[in-house]
Amino acid sequence: MKKTEHPGLSPIDDTMLTRESWKIFQIMAEFVEGFERLARIRPSVSIFGSARIPTDHPYYRLTVDIARALSDAGFSVVSGGGPGIMEAANKGAYEGKSPSIGLNIQLPHEQAGNPYQDISLRFRHFFSRKVMFVKYAAAYVVLPGGFGTLDELAEILTLIQTGKTRRIPVILVHEPFWTGLLDWFRHTLAREKMIDLDDLDLMCVIDTPDAVLDAIFRHYEHRGFEPSAEEAEILLDL
Repeated sequence: MKKTEHPGLSPIDDTMLTRESWKIFQIMAEFVEGFERLARIRPSVSIFGSARIPTDHPYYRLTVDIARALSDAGFSVVSGGGPGIMEAANKGAYEGKSPSIGLNIQLPHEQAGNPYQDISLRFRHFFSRKVMFVKYAAAYVVLPGGFGTLDELAEILTLIQTGKTRRIPVILVHEPFWTGLLDWFRHTLAREKMIDLDDLDLMCVIDTPDAVLDAIFRHYEHRGFEPSAEEAEILLDL
């Protein structure tokens, strides 16, 4: 098979290079579909948590209650569309008054979408899916979870910290689960100046559905849920 040679660079398989180049259109299609289908769901709240939580777990019931309260209060609820906490978020929203949205990801070991989605999108790429979680969210609600949940938490904190997205409530649910991580942020990251101590104010810890709602409404008490003109410009470059 013909190779494309470049001085000082490894040879590239022409077929693979073509596939890589055309991949951009698949990525563009994910963004276009996401923008078109999600632009009208505002205000919305993105909910995260473990896919491994069974339906009889207290975290599952807590998530259903939070999502139902948000939905009845007028918030569309966005989750990853899969099982566990994601399913609980979609289920609570589906039973409520506002849309339930699932941003499903295609995985090598296929993640089955849950049946509680009014709007269901499928993504091949985590990075385009992440943009959709952030772009239209009025708040992030993060329940106990593993690497994927921590990834989404770190993503939104980084975007807010660096000014790449607007300041929104980032709510960690169930204090006993998060205490160790927050102590490490405070006593290791902040002490060693990896973050500012004030960065811890980017998030709060809450335990009940009513308190989640109160925190979100307090944040927006003196402004609307829609981004300001300045925030809209920032979100264009997200």
